[in-house]
Amino acid sequence: MTELVISGMTCDSCATHVRQALEKVPGVHAAQVSYPKGTAKLTLAPDTPMTALVEAVTALGYRARVANGNADRPRDSLLGKARSWLGGGQKAPGGDEALHVAVIGSGGAAMAAALKAAERGARVTLIERGTIGGTCVNVGCVPSKIMIRAAHVAHLRRESPFDGGIAASTPVINGARLLAQQRSRVDELRHAKYEGILESTPAVTVLRGEACFKDSWHLVVRLHEGGERELAFDRCLIATGAHPSIPPIPGLKDTSYWTSTEALASAVIPPRLAVIGSSAVALELAQAFARLGSKVTVLARHTLFFRDDPGIGEAVTATFRAEGITVLEHTQANRVDHTDGEFVLATDRGELRADQLLVATGRAPNTQGLGLDAAGVTVDAQGAIVIDAAMRSSASHIYAAGDCTDQPQFVYVAAAAGTRAAINMTGGEAALDLSAMPAVVFTDPQVATVGLTETEARAKGLEVDTRTLTLDNVPRALANFDTRGFIKLVAEAGSGRLLGVRAVTPDAGELIQSAALALRARMTVHDLADQLFPYLTMVEGLKLCAQTFTKDVKLLSCCAG
Repeated sequence: MTELVISGMTCDSCATHVRQALEKVPGVHAAQVSYPKGTAKLTLAPDTPMTALVEAVTALGYRARVANGNADRPRDSLLGKARSWLGGGQKAPGGDEALHVAVIGSGGAAMAAALKAAERGARVTLIERGTIGGTCVNVGCVPSKIMIRAAHVAHLRRESPFDGGIAASTPVINGARLLAQQRSRVDELRHAKYEGILESTPAVTVLRGEACFKDSWHLVVRLHEGGERELAFDRCLIATGAHPSIPPIPGLKDTSYWTSTEALASAVIPPRLAVIGSSAVALELAQAFARLGSKVTVLARHTLFFRDDPGIGEAVTATFRAEGITVLEHTQANRVDHTDGEFVLATDRGELRADQLLVATGRAPNTQGLGLDAAGVTVDAQGAIVIDAAMRSSASHIYAAGDCTDQPQFVYVAAAAGTRAAINMTGGEAALDLSAMPAVVFTDPQVATVGLTETEARAKGLEVDTRTLTLDNVPRALANFDTRGFIKLVAEAGSGRLLGVRAVTPDAGELIQSAALALRARMTVHDLADQLFPYLTMVEGLKLCAQTFTKDVKLLSCCAG
């Protein structure tokens, strides 16, 4: 009887999976696996290779070693190599070697994975080539939302629906002080939510340097402090994020254009700002700079939000133009030059001049230079790592999560994927369901979406019924004297099952989570119409829109159920 010691099992179901895998190994006559004892007792044919047994278990995400009582059993020559794959020698509390997980990156996906893997007993090495925290806290979500909020305050001081009773004034913008305030909060959050947590988690070791795969089981890390370190791992998560994608416009690379990174790090509010792009980042920053004093022109290759419901682009375009932002639809820059201190853009609609140029045309995955070929990791045509529902790459023990994959580029998606990857790397089973994924664009009014558009639903062969509620039917919007925007529900015809929601409203980001929960619960619009919603709130608009499937809400009294 041969015995294996197995770690990483969390339930009797795990033991069943291990038994089934072992019984498929040639030479295994019978296997008895115990989750409480963490063992597998095997009846084997002579000369059954130990490596085959170990690999069968590790392929499921667990750890295995031959029990000490089998030390006198002849081992095949590859056993030492197989055991070297299984860890770096640190002992877990039960005496087993801890699974060694390497994490490349330190953003949302990487941090979530590192902490979850450590929580589940793994030894983690986290490798970061730049600033701890990744894009979101350092150069993305956090600094941009601070800037957007400051710009919103400036806008309301300059103009609001209540100017008749509250005197408006022209705000004085001090870009340097705004930037200092932003950086202070970014530094504070980075330390509290990233650096401080890593420092207080003994199971996670941080290496500062650039990682590259030597082969599918080893990384070479070029350390910032000098020299290289070779790192063996049992599992690896690639969470390297993405970088701004720059279009191949002639002359552009020879100019001092901004990406979102430079725009958010600038204390200068340029008098004239040209924005190439119609992505969420482009539009958020375009409106923010306009409200802080720039004369902004947006060049959109199509229309705004052309991939979503047409009503969204129409509503946001109308708002931008009302605020003095020039939106040039179906317009491309054919050449960019920087002459005598100004940018000159040649477009198919004439020449455009600006003091600064912001290029925000999407983001590309950070997968170059990682040596993915050496690890057997496949990427798609855009360079994104191809993963399955478990976040596993084409190399079964190497996982990926976040913006370096083809997942939606939101930090909450990245963090959720990182957590699930860690569970799968340490013997569990977890998948990421994005069918009710909410998304928010922080323009004013905000744009929030979840589920299918009307077009997407029809493309799936569904018969649909839709309703659109303008905000002059929402008491909260009327009380705010701000009725810009709409709420649209997409439902399955007949059953009334909610399929999707689109909202262009102030605080739409706060409204959309209720819609996401309704989708997750497979509610119908009739269920939604029958719920209690607090009055006066913007989220009450969901109920009112749902009621329009059966009645005319213009004929209802306030709070009518």
